[in-house]
Parts: sequence; C-alpha cells; structure tokens
Amino acid sequence: MILFLDLETTGLESTDKIISIGVIGVKEDFIHVEYDLVNEGKKIPPKASSINHITNEMIQSKPKFQECAAYKFLSQYNEPSTTLVAHNAQFDLKMLLASGFDFKGDVVDTLRVSKHLIPECEGYSLQFLRYELRLYKSQNAQALLCGVKEALLAHHALHDALMVKMLYQYLLEMQTTATMIELSSKNVLMQKLEFGKYKGRYIEEISLLERGYLEWMLVNILDLNEDLKYSINHYLQGNT
Repeated sequence: MILFLDLETTGLESTDKIISIGVIGVKEDFIHVEYDLVNEGKKIPPKASSINHITNEMIQSKPKFQECAAYKFLSQYNEPSTTLVAHNAQFDLKMLLASGFDFKGDVVDTLRVSKHLIPECEGYSLQFLRYELRLYKSQNAQALLCGVKEALLAHHALHDALMVKMLYQYLLEMQTTATMIELSSKNVLMQKLEFGKYKGRYIEEISLLERGYLEWMLVNILDLNEDLKYSINHYLQGNT
C-alpha cells in the first residue's frame, strides 16, 4: 500500500495541531480516499485560516483526530510494508506523532526528492511544482480516477494529497521508489541561498567572498533549514 498524505494545521510550531487530513491509498487497482476536518482543541489563528480557509466554526463539532475515518484508515495500513508519501514529510510525521500516530513504514518526501532530482528548479513548494512541472494539465483526470469530485484548491488537504500523488508519479519516471526512500533521508546539497541579502546567489560564491556571513547564519538563525545548514558547512569546509 502507498499512502499519499497531506495535513493542514493551526500553524508550524511544535504546539500546533492538525485540523484537516487528506489521504489517498493506492494498492494495485484499489484506490481509497479519505478527507476529514478534526478538532484537537486548539484555536485556529487567522493567519492559518487565510491559507487553508478552515475556520474555528468549521471544526467546532468535528471529532478528535483519533476518532476520524482517516485515522482509522491510516491505522489499518500502518505496517512496515506500507510507504507513506508526503511533501515535507518530516513535518507531517511530527504532527501525526503529536496526535498519537506513529508510522511504521517507509517514507518518501517529495520535497527533498525534488530538490535532489531537480536541482535547477527555482522553487520547491507543492504549488510551485504543480505549475513548473505542468502537473495541472492532468489533474482533472487524476481527480476523476481517484474519486475526488470537488474543485481542486491549493491548501485543501485532499487536493494537496492528490498533487503529492501526481508529483510522486512524475519523480518515479526519474528514480525508483527505493531510491526515493533513500534520498528522503539524505541531506540535499543546495546551490543557492533562498533568503537574506544574498538570496539567489551561489553559496559556494558567498563562502569565498563573505565567509563571515555564512558563519553568522549558522550561529544566529536557530531554525535554519537542515539542508541549508548542511550545504553551508559543506562549502565553508572547502568541498566542491
């Protein structure tokens, strides 16, 4: 079984909670879809609602995560032979664990795999890749195949789970699932800075021209992306 997953949450901090889950399970010709709004007892801030369009009123009478149909479906196939596919999978796994679900199978992180296999891409958000890779051209056909009847909207957990499935299929033309599982736990050597005064500049170039700036980033930016931290250290050590 392959599970394509997406979550919407109250935010990105460790104290935040799941508010919706979309999952598409695929095994040979079997396709099963689940989507649920859930209430884990944390208020949804306006910033989160402005992104996912889920309000406190919408989840007021919804069940807890462990009581919803999507949780029961995930639990049914929570075994070592199952592969879970998600975009920024570590975040989703962390949120699932905080809500009492500890996944036992292999994981494909389409975010990290995309960075490995498409290094020249200008962005890696799910929606950017949706258009950059022209996945939108076949999204209606995929929605019909999976039984997703609603209009496709960004930051809707089920629709994003469908997009994860399509991105996975695109990447599968470049590498096997086994290789993608390996790449999902391997640091990405990034070439360019994604933010700051040197945004868009090559990290290797900055390591030669202003080494101190990169050293400052390592010390002072506490939530520095794991792959960016790895890449900065790589170039500061003089590797090419």
